[in-house]
Amino acid sequence: MNTREIGKFYEDAAAEYLKNHGIVILDRNVVCGRIGEIDIIGREEESNTLIFFEVKYRKNHNVGYPEESVDKRKQGKLRRCAEYYLAYRHTDGYVRFDVIAVEDEEITWYKNAF
Repeated sequence: MNTREIGKFYEDAAAEYLKNHGIVILDRNVVCGRIGEIDIIGREEESNTLIFFEVKYRKNHNVGYPEESVDKRKQGKLRRCAEYYLAYRHTDGYVRFDVIAVEDEEITWYKNAF
């Protein structure tokens, strides 16, 4: 598998994981103009929260843990993407940014990551 196929495989795994934990998936791979892309957008119904998910995969932590790659620069891009998304889609309730870190086959969900 090439890196794009690997990324899609683990984004699919993350989406399934989230569904199994009560998240309603609204959108995937949302392109926000030239700003970037949001991997998964979901809703946590009980808290009326719209969640923007960044999925990061690492085969192992030789080059760092997956969640470490969501640095300040990446966080800024995700915030701008969320603003872009929200400008075109009316939503009420809360907004949150979460990170789904996948290392090998283990999934870790960081709620309210930034």
